[in-house]
Amino acid sequence: MHELRSDDMDAFFRALARKLPCRVKIIVTGGAEGLLLGSTRPTRDIDFGILLRAGPDEQAATWEAVESAIMEAAEETGVTAQYAQDIDRWSSVAVPRYDLHTRFYRRFGCAYVHLLEPAYWAVYKLARYLDADVADLIAVLRTQGVPPRQLAKVCGKALRSSPRSSSLFLFRRHVEHFFREHGPAIWGQGFDPCRAIAAFHHAAGIQERP
Repeated sequence: MHELRSDDMDAFFRALARKLPCRVKIIVTGGAEGLLLGSTRPTRDIDFGILLRAGPDEQAATWEAVESAIMEAAEETGVTAQYAQDIDRWSSVAVPRYDLHTRFYRRFGCAYVHLLEPAYWAVYKLARYLDADVADLIAVLRTQGVPPRQLAKVCGKALRSSPRSSSLFLFRRHVEHFFREHGPAIWGQGFDPCRAIAAFHHAAGIQERP
């Protein structure tokens, strides 16, 4: 399995578009999106959500054709594809209506490829929070100029809307740690982590202790 470049991803989407039975919206996320938004860390697969333009009575048959198209395109191009109808199910931290917070990347025939807005993409990275995720976050947030208050509000809304679990406790700690430890590297030495964390807590509905 080789490391992917943006050209490899485009080749996969071109091959996929030739085989699709209908128009689809593809939402790229994960390391592949990070690569397109400014990260230099290699990735080996494409993670994406896929939304079909098909009526209720056609969904089952259309999905079978779409899944076959994905498998054939992956085999043709040598690209590993991880996909889901709802990428929010990959994480215990929910991102409400993430499908409305995307930016258009490119059209490949009947495949309209979008990227998650960086602040929304960051929620999934902060939920997992491996060293590789931190490297992606620093590179992308800096390159894309994401304001710290915007990131704090999106993370807070995600925390507030997610089902309660131990994963949410960890997510809160990840966000707080990220602002404290890595905020200055992204937003400069004048960055105030306490203000960003307060905005995160406010959006999440967390009551500040005196």
